[in-house]
Amino acid sequence: MSDKKDIYWRAYLIYFGFVILMLVVIVKTVSIQFEGGKPYFMASTDGNEVIPTRTVKREPRRGQILDNNYTPLVTSISFFDIHMDPTVIDNDLFEEEIKKLSLELNKLFPNKTAKEYEDFIRAGRDRKSRYLLIHKKATNEERKALRKMPIFEKGRLKGGLIDNEEIIIRKRPHGELMKRTLGYIRENNGNYLMVGIEGAYDSYLRGEPGEEVEQKISTGWKKIGPIIKEPVEGANVVTTIDKEIQEVAHTELMNQMQKQEAESGCVIVMDVKTGYIKAIVNLKKHENGNYYESYNKAIGTKEVPGSTFKLASLMAALEDGKITLQDRVNAKGVYKFYNDRLYDSHQGGYGEISIQEAFEVSSNVFSEIINDAYKSEPQAFVDRLKSFGLGDSLGIPIKGEPKPTLYEPGMPQWSGLSLPWMAIGYEVQQTPLQTLTFYNAVANNGKLVKPQFVREITRANQVVETFPPVVIKERICSESTLKDLQKCLDGVVKRGTGKALQSAYFDIAGKTGTAQILDNFNTVEGEKKYQASFVGYFPADDPIYSCIVVISAPTKNIYGAVVSGTVFNAIANKVYASSLEYHQPVNGSDSRKNDLPVSKDGSRYHLNQVYKAFNIKRHNSGSGEWVNTNTGSRSVKLEERYVGVTTVPNVIGMTAKDAIYLIERTGLRAEIKGFGKVIKQSMDPGTEIIKGKVIKIELKK
Repeated sequence: MSDKKDIYWRAYLIYFGFVILMLVVIVKTVSIQFEGGKPYFMASTDGNEVIPTRTVKREPRRGQILDNNYTPLVTSISFFDIHMDPTVIDNDLFEEEIKKLSLELNKLFPNKTAKEYEDFIRAGRDRKSRYLLIHKKATNEERKALRKMPIFEKGRLKGGLIDNEEIIIRKRPHGELMKRTLGYIRENNGNYLMVGIEGAYDSYLRGEPGEEVEQKISTGWKKIGPIIKEPVEGANVVTTIDKEIQEVAHTELMNQMQKQEAESGCVIVMDVKTGYIKAIVNLKKHENGNYYESYNKAIGTKEVPGSTFKLASLMAALEDGKITLQDRVNAKGVYKFYNDRLYDSHQGGYGEISIQEAFEVSSNVFSEIINDAYKSEPQAFVDRLKSFGLGDSLGIPIKGEPKPTLYEPGMPQWSGLSLPWMAIGYEVQQTPLQTLTFYNAVANNGKLVKPQFVREITRANQVVETFPPVVIKERICSESTLKDLQKCLDGVVKRGTGKALQSAYFDIAGKTGTAQILDNFNTVEGEKKYQASFVGYFPADDPIYSCIVVISAPTKNIYGAVVSGTVFNAIANKVYASSLEYHQPVNGSDSRKNDLPVSKDGSRYHLNQVYKAFNIKRHNSGSGEWVNTNTGSRSVKLEERYVGVTTVPNVIGMTAKDAIYLIERTGLRAEIKGFGKVIKQSMDPGTEIIKGKVIKIELKK
C-alpha cells in the first residue's frame, strides 16, 4: 500500500510540474507579445500581423570647440555598432561569398579568425537571427571599408549590413591641455552640471535633435529608418585661445612647478586691446606627485593678492592727490600698527627712498603711506578702489567666478589694521583673472575691457554670431596717474624686484608679489605657505599681451620674481619669437605671384586651413580625412582618397610628416630617402601588413 501511495505522489509531482512549466511558458509568451499594454504583433488593415514601430529622437552631432586658428580643442568622434541581418541574403549569394566576407572581416577586425566569423554568421542565419553583432565602435573609415566587402556591398536589404547605430563620443585631441576651462556637461538624476566653455555655450553646441523610426524585435528596439527629421548639428564655438601660446604656457608652468615642488599654479595670457584670453592653465599636484589640470583656480579661486595689489594702492593715492612719485619716505624695514608689525623682505629696510623706488623694490612702507593718507577717511580709499572696478566681478559666462572680497568701514571684518593691511594686498581677495584684468587696463591706456574666451560662433563655415571686445570702463584713472603707474611697472623690471627678468629683445613691465596664504593644503602646524605671483605686460612700450603667473605653496623659493617671474619671462620670450606682429616680413617688397600654389596631398582639414588663410578658392569632394589636391587656374579641388587603415597605406604625393604618420599607425616602420613629396614606396598600397616590417619611401622636390 505504501508503494502505491509513493507512486501516486510521484505522478502528482510530475503532473503539477508540467502544469507550472506550461504556465511559465504562457506568461513568457504573453510578456513577449505585449510591452506596456501594446501588442508585439499588431494587425494591419489587410488582416496580416505587422511588427510595431516607434519614433525616437535622433541626437545631433555636437559642435566643435576650436582655438582662434580653428584648431579643434574639443570635437565629436563618431563610432558605429555594426550588425548584420543574414536572413535577407539570397542563398546562392550567401554560399558563394560567405568565405570571402569572413576573410575580409578578419583582416579588418582580427579579434576573430575567418573561420570563427563564418561559423558565427552561419549559426545566426540558421536560427534566423536578424541582428547579429559584428563589431562595436567601428570608425567611419572602417564603416566605409565594410560597405565594400562581399555580400555587404549589396546594401542593407540584400546584403544584410546594418551600420546606422552611430555612437558619438566627445574627445579632446590635446589631452590635458586646457581641460578645466574647456569643461564638460554631466547629468546627475536629471540635473546637469555645466562646466567651462562646454557648459557656458551649450545652447550653441548641442544643436537640435531629429527623429527616426525604431522597430521592435525580440531582443529590444532597433533603428530601421527612415529618418523622419534630420537633426541639426551643433554650431562650432571659436574660442580666443591660441593653441601655440597655450602649449607654451602649459609647458613652462609645469616645468617650474616640478622644479619648485609647488602645490598648484595657474597662468593666464590676455590680449591687451581686446581682452581676449589667449591661454589659461590650471595645474595641481596629485598625491602621486604628478601635475594635472584641476579646478579652474584662475577663474574660481580668490586669494590675497599680496604685493601685486600695491599697484591699486598707488593708483588710489596718486589719483586722490595724496602723494607724488617723488615724495620721500623712510623705508625702515619694520612698520608697527597697534601690537602688529610688518617687515620688509630686505632686512633693515631701504632707508630714505622715493615712493617710486619703494614700489620698485616692493617695500611694505606702502602700509604706512596709505595709512597716513587715509586714516581719517578710510571709506574714501575703499571708494576709490571700487571706482577702478576692483569691487565687482567680471561677469564672464563661464560659471564659478566669485565676487572680490573688499572690506570697508562698518563691516564686522573691519578693524584699525584693515587700512594698512589692505594697502599691501591683505584683507583683500581676488581671483588671478580679476587681478590680471586690472593690470591689463593699465597696459591698455586706462581702458578696462572684459575678459572673453569666445570670439565667434560658426555653422557650416558661416559666422552666425560674433563677440566683439566689451569695454567695462573707458578710463579707470587720469592720464597723468596712468603714465606714473606705467613708469613704476617698467622700473620694477629695470631696477627693482624683477630686474632678473629683462629680455634682450624687448622690455617687460610688471609687478612681483609674495603673500602668505591660508588654504586647504595639508599644512603642518606652524608651517607657513606662500603664494608667489608676477603680473605684467609686454612689450612695455607698446603692449600686445598681458600675463599673470600664480604659483601656490612652492617649497624651494617663495619670491614672485624667482618663482613666477621666471615663467612669465619664458612665456614672453617664446611668444615674442613666434608672433609675426613683432617682426618685419623678410619678403615684404616682393611682388605677389598670380599662380595658385601647388600643394602636396594630405589632410583635408589642414589643407582647407591653409587655403582659407590665403583666400584661395577650393572645392571639396567627399568627406574623408585624406585627399588628393588638383590645382586649377583659379581654384583647387580636394578629392577624397582612401589611404588604407589595416593594409599598406597609399602615401604617394604626401609630405614625409603625413606619410610617416599613416605608415606607423599601421604598425609598419618607415625609412626615408630624399626630401619634398613621396614619389615611390617599396610596398604596394593595399597589401597585407606585417607589423614591424620596414617600408622605404623616396621623396623628391
